[in-house]
Amino acid sequence: MAKKTVAQVDVKGKRVLMRVDFNVPLDEKQEITNDARITKALPTIRHILDGGGSLILMSHLGRPKGQPDPKYSLAPAAKRLGELLGKEVIFADDCIGDDVKTAAAALPPGAVMLLENLRFRKEETIKDKAAKEDAQLRQAKDDFAKELASLADVYVDDAFGTAHRDNASMYTVPMMMEGKPRVIGFLIEKELKFLGDTLADPERPFVAILGGAKVSDKIGVIENLLRKVDRILIGGAMAYTFFKAQGRKVGNSLCEDDFVEKANGLIEEAKDVGCEIVLPVDTVVAQEFKAGAAHQVVTGDIEDGWEGLDIGPETQTVFASKLEGAKTIVWNGPMGVFEMPPFDAGTKAVAEAVARATSRGARSIIGGGDSASAIVNMGLEDQVSHISTGGGASLEFLEGKKFKCLEILDEK
Repeated sequence: MAKKTVAQVDVKGKRVLMRVDFNVPLDEKQEITNDARITKALPTIRHILDGGGSLILMSHLGRPKGQPDPKYSLAPAAKRLGELLGKEVIFADDCIGDDVKTAAAALPPGAVMLLENLRFRKEETIKDKAAKEDAQLRQAKDDFAKELASLADVYVDDAFGTAHRDNASMYTVPMMMEGKPRVIGFLIEKELKFLGDTLADPERPFVAILGGAKVSDKIGVIENLLRKVDRILIGGAMAYTFFKAQGRKVGNSLCEDDFVEKANGLIEEAKDVGCEIVLPVDTVVAQEFKAGAAHQVVTGDIEDGWEGLDIGPETQTVFASKLEGAKTIVWNGPMGVFEMPPFDAGTKAVAEAVARATSRGARSIIGGGDSASAIVNMGLEDQVSHISTGGGASLEFLEGKKFKCLEILDEK
């Protein structure tokens, strides 16, 4: 997917409308607890401002119900961005309307404005399929997008975290700006380079690590990766569905009975295409789901009354050995309940093994979400090749899905 980037557009004297992902976590005092999503957008923001463009930023935050809600305001993001840039960031108390138009038109070169939460307007999240089936919804979404599109001369998408969604700001707005430059920012350029190039032409051995709670969430990923990777390491609660497919007892462990047959089919398909699926050989189990619960390590069956909550120490060793010599690694999903000690050991061990493989020359890609949190919390962020900024987006990318909002942007 070779898309034109913001570096290939002359923004001097232009108004630039840029979709960012400022969906940052806030505490009860409306203070940002992690500004990573803002800092990762800085290279593109600074490039536009230094190039003499005036910049209008738009984003969502949280899940307000299509109307203003103070606890989801982007005002804290505007304040933090101003601190990072060392200059004022004008904050608009809405994302469309006459006041917004007037403020956008008055922006001088080098100035930046952040619009209020796009999801304060229900039109932002109207599904494209629903809009096609309902003329009123289509008109509402189009009218909303036209107002946003009218604010600027250039459209920049640098919000990979929402690249899998057909929200108005991601898809309909650039459609409305046909004929004007519509490009990607440096953050999405990096995501496409790592995810796209790696999947298209990986250096081998290529190992995928998949975890998390549900097989149903990862079936598309497994199916797509079976013919691309040399082996898949499976941990997390999704492993218990595979256990059951092999006829093993899983006790009280989380298991998707509706997908047992599918899991068995994936095991057989992997054999047919020469992909090695590696399942845990031991499991950390407990009789209750709480931090510090009494626990033990079992191999084989998990008896009734016990619940699997992490991969065991032998599995940690096996998984680490399967990563030795790997040249490409993709990881999505934790190995256990990593937020709750002592059931975080498996995820930590895998994170350390990925970091070691990277130090030996492997290209390692962490697919956002909980895997990214684990890497960051362990201080290993600088010891892997790339941490994706989009959990859901990276997952869909690994499934091989197309992103409509990126396909309509200008080709390089």
